[in-house]
Amino acid sequence: MKRLLAIFLLISSAAFAEEEVVDVVEDEGGDGFTADEAKEESLRITGYIDVGLVKATGNGTSFSADDTRSPLDYGADAFAPAVNSRGEVASTDTGGRFTNAFLPRSVGIGSAPSFLINTASADVRFQPRGLPIFLFARMQLMPRLSSTGDSTRVELQQAFGRVSPLKNHELALFLGRFDSVFGIEYLENEANLRPGVTPSLIARYTTGHGLGAKVFYRFQLPAIWSAVSFNFAATNNGTRIEALVPVDASLTGNFVGSGRIGYELNLQHLQVKLGASGLLGPRNDQRSPTAAQMALAGDLRISAYGFSLAGEVLRLIDEHAPAGGKVTGLGVGELASGFRVWGGWGRLSYTLPWKTEVLTGITLLGRYDRRAAQFEGFTEVQTDRFTAGARIDLWDVLAIKLEALFNRELSGAPNVENDVFTSSAVFTW
Repeated sequence: MKRLLAIFLLISSAAFAEEEVVDVVEDEGGDGFTADEAKEESLRITGYIDVGLVKATGNGTSFSADDTRSPLDYGADAFAPAVNSRGEVASTDTGGRFTNAFLPRSVGIGSAPSFLINTASADVRFQPRGLPIFLFARMQLMPRLSSTGDSTRVELQQAFGRVSPLKNHELALFLGRFDSVFGIEYLENEANLRPGVTPSLIARYTTGHGLGAKVFYRFQLPAIWSAVSFNFAATNNGTRIEALVPVDASLTGNFVGSGRIGYELNLQHLQVKLGASGLLGPRNDQRSPTAAQMALAGDLRISAYGFSLAGEVLRLIDEHAPAGGKVTGLGVGELASGFRVWGGWGRLSYTLPWKTEVLTGITLLGRYDRRAAQFEGFTEVQTDRFTAGARIDLWDVLAIKLEALFNRELSGAPNVENDVFTSSAVFTW
């Protein structure tokens, strides 16, 4: 840990010595950035600091004090009281009751209002002059209150090499650890890219980082102002977040295939993007290569005259491990139970037409999420969430975001107080 922390501080200190502020640009290839090949510099260091102020209701969890079912996390949505862009929650304190590790990471504040350093992130980009190779690494520090939440972590969240072998074609080959290719929400993983503060109720299944190989190809159809893209990956773990599924090694010896096919229409005042995603391979939270995970999703984005509409729907199935739930040997989450989920989200936002040298943008947004999930042999749990928020951008280097999350237990879970009022100040350098 001390060595990793020293490396992070070294990267950060070098980054503050840079004079240029670099904008982070969405990339359909799944990197969350676009390399600026026109720049003379072949090495660039950028990043952001995300500072939050949070207040959760109830005790900061989705667990009812009167719920005696076991495992406790099979009968409630522990991910609902999210407080930041990482999807971490105010608390996962069960009061000593048994869970099967179907839990998010926690900041450990319960219902107490608190300031947080959500993430301190440093990116390193390197592109050798004259070569079709690009290298990227992202190191992140998350300070946490370890006595009641998760421990402080330093993570090498992404580390990959990209090769673009054809000069006149948008073809890229990736090898290493990278963003998911499934759906669209992974494009907003980082706090400086996400319009609001928190991810959706289905983000846990689609926004994880994969270790393996992927290929991206896009070809333009200029006659009809369109483009078609293909994004495919073979990884150890699939597309789920690391809190649920191990990433760093394949436990089954087989890889998970995932991908998305997309279409985009780019007119002067109207942009439309459609996509269909799929996933198939063994579950990487157990050791049997025959226990499969399967998923399908569809996504839509429309932007016109300051309005933006985005949404995604998902259907996912986990087969149980042999003998109805084989002990995994991972030490946590010992039972690989069968699991089914469907869900989705839709978000409408509007960017006001006011802009000055200081005030570079004001965006209002609302989102609706819904999720229905069932572990084999247990009652289906249905939940939904209404989210309202606003984002103010200042000088193109500071984003101030406010958000209120109103969670509801529709069926299968006790009603609890688990709403969240959260905010975030993201400084990009």
